[in-house]
Amino acid sequence: MAAEMMTAQELTDLRLGTLDTAVSDWEKMHGKLDTLATGGGGGVSAKALETQAKAADWSGANATISKEFVTKIAVEFQDVAGQAKSVLGILRDASAAFKKHKTALRTIIDDLAKHHIYINDKGGAIASVPSGAAAGKGDIPTPTDEELAVAERRVKRVLWEASETDRIAARALRALAKNKHDFTGDGPGGLKEADDRQGKADADYWAKKAQESNPGEWSDAEIARFNETLKDQRDNPGFSERFATTLGGEGTLQFWRDMAAPPGGAVEGDRAKTLAEVQDNLSMTLATATQSESPAMDTWKREVIAAGDKPFPIQGLPMGPNGYQVMSSLVDKGKFDDEFLNDYGDSLLKYEREYPGDPEVAWRDTANLNYPPTDEPNDPFVGFMEGLGHNPEASLDFFNDSTTADGKEMDNWDYLVAKGDDARAWPPGEDGKPLGHDALGHALESATIGVPHDSGATPPKHSAGSAELVNRIVGEYGKNHDVLKDSPLSDSLGNITAEYMRDVQDGMNSGRPIDTYGSNANLGSGDLPDGALKDFLAGVGKDPDAYGAIINSQQAVTTELINDVYQDKAKFDEVSVEVGNRVTPGAEIAGDHG
Repeated sequence: MAAEMMTAQELTDLRLGTLDTAVSDWEKMHGKLDTLATGGGGGVSAKALETQAKAADWSGANATISKEFVTKIAVEFQDVAGQAKSVLGILRDASAAFKKHKTALRTIIDDLAKHHIYINDKGGAIASVPSGAAAGKGDIPTPTDEELAVAERRVKRVLWEASETDRIAARALRALAKNKHDFTGDGPGGLKEADDRQGKADADYWAKKAQESNPGEWSDAEIARFNETLKDQRDNPGFSERFATTLGGEGTLQFWRDMAAPPGGAVEGDRAKTLAEVQDNLSMTLATATQSESPAMDTWKREVIAAGDKPFPIQGLPMGPNGYQVMSSLVDKGKFDDEFLNDYGDSLLKYEREYPGDPEVAWRDTANLNYPPTDEPNDPFVGFMEGLGHNPEASLDFFNDSTTADGKEMDNWDYLVAKGDDARAWPPGEDGKPLGHDALGHALESATIGVPHDSGATPPKHSAGSAELVNRIVGEYGKNHDVLKDSPLSDSLGNITAEYMRDVQDGMNSGRPIDTYGSNANLGSGDLPDGALKDFLAGVGKDPDAYGAIINSQQAVTTELINDVYQDKAKFDEVSVEVGNRVTPGAEIAGDHG
């Protein structure tokens, strides 16, 4: 069972003096034992006695008993010294790691305090804005819910890393101490090696269990234990690669199909809740595995893609989901390898475009591969788009790429986003809206903003490729803005617009340039249809969440632009005129959404 995550108070109050003393004591102990074992100081040693015993001319009973005894004692001394070295390595690494975690937490807490965010004992973020006289003359803005959420994620990441250090070190030390009457000289040299060994041991256990039994028949307790292992090991390459490659590509798909869609229909209750966690943790585990470039993982990736069109029947039924449907239910979390995602996507698009029926027919199977379970079809593009939503580089590459099917090459953008005759007909969900458009929006977010859509991370400066994609998005949905009414895409398009607000204001500023954050999306370009930008804003702004994101960004950017003028007012002949130039596009945006 996984240990509870360390709290902010526990890490802050963690006193490392005792641990440092233990490191010092074990350094001395290891030095003495190593000298006794190997004779490093030039004195009598177990190694020297062993050498002498083997070279001596023993006779009678001594030829076996005494010689074996001396040799065994020598080996025991070496094992004792080796075990002491392992204990020392683990304690030393743990001490260094905990110091790093404490410093990281203190730095984050101090930084957040400057932005009026307080971190409580549990690691939660709370707005802490002074009022009255304490606030002075300034108008201090209250941190937004999004800023608080980002702050909590920063803190929780450090707390998770500290908890992992504690878990790995404790498990390694327990393993070394489990036999009071025997020693091992083959222990891990430090935390990294201990983590790798623990991961491989866990992978061997669960892969063997999966191969020798039906995962769909595991008890609730067994599934809960498996989930806790995944939660602990999902970022561990030692576990993830070993588990995936032991099962094999096709075996991994069969494993999840068996567990998620056993005979008898949907799994419900607490088991379904646990399976929802298993699905997320297994996805992140496989994402970690795909980052490996080993020959074994290359084989696994090829096997998964090759099994895309293979059916995985449910026991007692002639048909079942195919490999694409199973794998796509497992790529929606974590950051999968760029090349694997694009190769998988190319294969998936080719299969669907060559299928004799519409996507709604191709993906009509409703086996429960996703949790919480629904009655919606298993459209593999939903999970695949979510996978792209967590990998900005792969997503941008994919939307700029093309796929050949039946000898006809077609841009992926034109197939998935545009409205041409050969464009994809997205299957409807239970509400009648395109089932995968929310996921499509997430993929477009990551491709244009440059970070996973749900990470809250600070975006990098906009690349030429991402800015060009924004230009295509505005052009496409500017001329087809009617499709955005009640669309699941709108909130993502609102987030993209908010991130590119300087580009939007520059595009509306009638030739008076505004500096952008990296490459310019050229939204005032003559390449766009007339009125495309305003029509795009009008269409996206009908969604309340998108509207809020756009207006908040517009106000923030306009304030920045005005401040820029006053800071560099010597550059301008008429400051008031330049301020007007900076305010006008923002006012137009607010007016278009009013």
